[in-house]
Amino acid sequence: MDARGFLDLALANEVNRAIVERLPRLDLPDAWLVSGSLFQTVWNMQTGRAPGYGIKDYDVFYFDTDTSWDAEDDVIRRCADLFADLGAEVEIRNQARVHLWYPEKFGIAYPALSSSTEGIDRFLAPACMVGIQPPGMRVYAPHGFDDIETMTIRPNRVANFSAERYAEKATRWKEKWPELKVIEA
Repeated sequence: MDARGFLDLALANEVNRAIVERLPRLDLPDAWLVSGSLFQTVWNMQTGRAPGYGIKDYDVFYFDTDTSWDAEDDVIRRCADLFADLGAEVEIRNQARVHLWYPEKFGIAYPALSSSTEGIDRFLAPACMVGIQPPGMRVYAPHGFDDIETMTIRPNRVANFSAERYAEKATRWKEKWPELKVIEA
């Protein structure tokens, strides 16, 4: 699978397609649709399931140097309004703020980021490390698409890696997609 093939499969999900079409309206710096809704749609297309099967939420990253809670809250409200008709949970987060709340929520340090793609680089597994950036539909996949195509989940041992969170997510995914090959942390 190459970037074009990945993009074609990921955009077979109408919610993914609507998000990337509308996201530029928010006029956010370094905005991307990322991770689960993308690679899970590909899994669904490969296994003959409905495109949105098993997708918990749709994650959007952006990177704004205004790290105030109020600024992010405003973006969250605008995002909720823009995507309200989709019938899906769209979660949007400013990657410039993650290091401010991550340690309290997850109990481990999270070094400050300098871009949204650095946030993608910190996902728990290489299969998760994908993003689509509108309006040009740029695809970011630092480890390529092999693990997505072969439905393999392996640990990405980055600074914020948690074996417990990895096992939790892998277990949830394996329940939805029993075809997965999970490599233990």
